[in-house]
Amino acid sequence: MKGTLVNVAAVLIGSGLGMVLKRGISEKVQRTLMHGLALAVGVIGLQMAFKTGNMLIVILALATGAVIGETLNIDYRLNRVGAWLSAKFAGQSIHGNIGQGFVTATLLYCIGAMSVVGAIQDGLAGDASTLYAKSLLDGITAILFTSSLGIGVALSSISVLLYQGSITLLAGFFSSVLSESVIREMTATGGILIIGVSIIMLELKPIRLANLLPAIPAAAVIAYFGASL
Repeated sequence: MKGTLVNVAAVLIGSGLGMVLKRGISEKVQRTLMHGLALAVGVIGLQMAFKTGNMLIVILALATGAVIGETLNIDYRLNRVGAWLSAKFAGQSIHGNIGQGFVTATLLYCIGAMSVVGAIQDGLAGDASTLYAKSLLDGITAILFTSSLGIGVALSSISVLLYQGSITLLAGFFSSVLSESVIREMTATGGILIIGVSIIMLELKPIRLANLLPAIPAAAVIAYFGASL
């Protein structure tokens, strides 16, 4: 799990640097900065989404994921944790909106093929190179996100540890289904969810985005069995 541990450390270090920068940035600049980051996140999501080789798989995955996510009420549970964190640090404005930072960063860091593929490589072959690359990206974004959203971004490191760590431990099972086509459709589906993160950050429309997280494994299953037919 060395790759995941490095990833966690990168998020924590980046968040620490972001808190230092936050003290010298006005609220007005922080808000504009977050909007700029949201636009960049949206572009990243679009680039990932366009990698699909079969849009029907992505649509079916999103529909399946929505049904599973709504049944499990993942968004409510995740946001309840965020609300608890916000209440815990209520009145400490220097920390920002703890809950928003935690939920936004958790979604961003745990959505995408790099998390899954990197964790599997680490678990099977001890190859953490993909997660090292992800760690660098996450560390940089942690600086920027913490400077606008606050210390809640650092708490998302717990989500990264649990999510990627679990995949690493179960790497043998996941590796048997992850062909190039499966990874491509997972990436595209994750890209659409990242666009959703951008929409939430821009405050354009509330989306129960966490309830769509099951769409990523659903895309893997649909792509795998679709290729077998």
